[in-house]
Amino acid sequence: MANTKELSVEDKLRALYDLQLIDTRIDEIRNVRGELPLEVEDLEDEVAGLSTRLEKLKNDLTVIEDQIKAKKIAIDEHNESMKRYVKQQETVRNNREFNSLTKEVEFQELEIQLAEKQIKEMKATIEHKKEVINQSKEKLDTKTNHLKHKKTELQAIMSETEKEETFLSDKSAEYQGQIEERLLAAYTRIRTSVRNGLAVVSIERGASSGSFFTIPPQTQVEIASRKKTITDEHSGRILVDSTLAEEEREKMEKLFSKF
Repeated sequence: MANTKELSVEDKLRALYDLQLIDTRIDEIRNVRGELPLEVEDLEDEVAGLSTRLEKLKNDLTVIEDQIKAKKIAIDEHNESMKRYVKQQETVRNNREFNSLTKEVEFQELEIQLAEKQIKEMKATIEHKKEVINQSKEKLDTKTNHLKHKKTELQAIMSETEKEETFLSDKSAEYQGQIEERLLAAYTRIRTSVRNGLAVVSIERGASSGSFFTIPPQTQVEIASRKKTITDEHSGRILVDSTLAEEEREKMEKLFSKF
């Protein structure tokens, strides 16, 4: 912190404006990525959700197929029981026994009819689930391909900008270290409160850059003298004169041109 105390007001203003230029460049890099990282994350969640749903549908299909097999076995057992009861009817001694066996045969027939109806319903369910599975597969394939494309797109942008962003982030930290805490806190507060992230702006044609409000001539003289830190009464931004801004822009352009 000893070095920051030795800086003149002009040096502090230059350091602040340099920091602004660096942070603006970092913002531009991140804006190029835009919503891509979030898009990739959302697509990954969608693909995972579809995969889970597809797996559940396949498991449901297996369960229903096993139930159909069980019903077919039950039908065979009911048929065997019917044959046995019909055979027993041939040897009964009275009507009561015959009627009792007839009821057993009828019960087995009803059980077979019920099982056959259930098998028919389960087969219809299988056909429906197969359609849903095919639709889900198509949707999953589409989303997976889309995700692959977006990941490739993001990776291409990252490979182009990652090195520059890392370098500039280090430079931003370096410049922050040159600025006293009070000024840096003000810079950060203003930067986070304005839409475009510009906390330090230059005077252009008598007004702060991006503003329609004219700066009084006396204030412009004070800003150009670089003897104290002055803020725009309308936007709260820190103001620097256009000559200083141009000099620092040229310096920073050389830094940015390395990439």
